[in-house]
Amino acid sequence: MHLNQIDSKGTKKMSKKKSNKITYKTYFNKRLKEMDFHGVKTYPLYIQVTYKRKSIFFKSYYFELLKKPQYLIKVPGQQPKGPEVSECISKEKEVIEFIIEQNKDDFSLELFKSSYLYFSKDLCDVFQSRFIEYLYNFFWDEGNPSIGDLILHGCKNLVVYEVIRSFKRALRPELYQKLLENSLYFSPPYLPVYEFMEAHRWPNKMLRVFEFENPETIKAFQSFLTKKYPTEQVNTILMQVAHWEKYL
Repeated sequence: MHLNQIDSKGTKKMSKKKSNKITYKTYFNKRLKEMDFHGVKTYPLYIQVTYKRKSIFFKSYYFELLKKPQYLIKVPGQQPKGPEVSECISKEKEVIEFIIEQNKDDFSLELFKSSYLYFSKDLCDVFQSRFIEYLYNFFWDEGNPSIGDLILHGCKNLVVYEVIRSFKRALRPELYQKLLENSLYFSPPYLPVYEFMEAHRWPNKMLRVFEFENPETIKAFQSFLTKKYPTEQVNTILMQVAHWEKYL
C-alpha cells in the first residue's frame, strides 16, 4: 500500500500552527526516496519551522523512531500491526507546541532546534541499547554466553521489556531475581520506567522527556518507585532518569 493512496482525509495538508509569528508544518520530503513504514510506502516525514521569515528543516524524530521493527506487532496467524504515520504527526504536534509555548517570550530557531533534540526523546528508546548490553554481560557472567549472544544480536528489533517478562516464566526464580536486582546497579533505569508506564497505562509505551519533566509525572514516578523499590534505590533511579543524556 502507498501512503499517498490513503491520504484523502487531510494528512497531506499536515499540521499547521501560528503563534507569535511562529509557524510550523510537517510534510513528506519528496526529494528523498520512498521507504517502507510497516508495509506502507511513504516519503520520509520532515518538519519546517518558520520565524521572522527564516526557516529550518529537519527529520521527524518520531517518524524515525516509530518505523523501527520493534514497533511492528507480529502475532502468528494474524496480520502484523504497526503504528501509522498519522501517529508520528500527532506526536510531533505535541512536542512542537510544547516547545513553542515554553519559549514564546524568547524564541529563536536555534533555541527551538536544541529544545526539540532534547524534549522529543523517548526515554525507553534511549535506555534500551545500554540495557541490552547489561543483559549480554549478565548472562556471560552467569555462565550462559549463548543466551547473552542471542540477546545482544537478537533483541535490537524487539521491545526488551517483553523479553524480560518472558524470562520471568523461563528462568529459575533465583536467577530471574538476580537479573532484576543487578539491573539496579549495572544498567540504566529501563525497567523502572517501563514498569511505571505499565502501572499507569501510559499511552504508546513511550515516555518522552517533555512528559517526564512535568512535575505531576515526576511526582507520580517517585511515588511508584517508593512502593516498588528499596528506599536507597529511589533517589538513584530518579537521578539516572534525570541524567538520561549520558546513556545516549
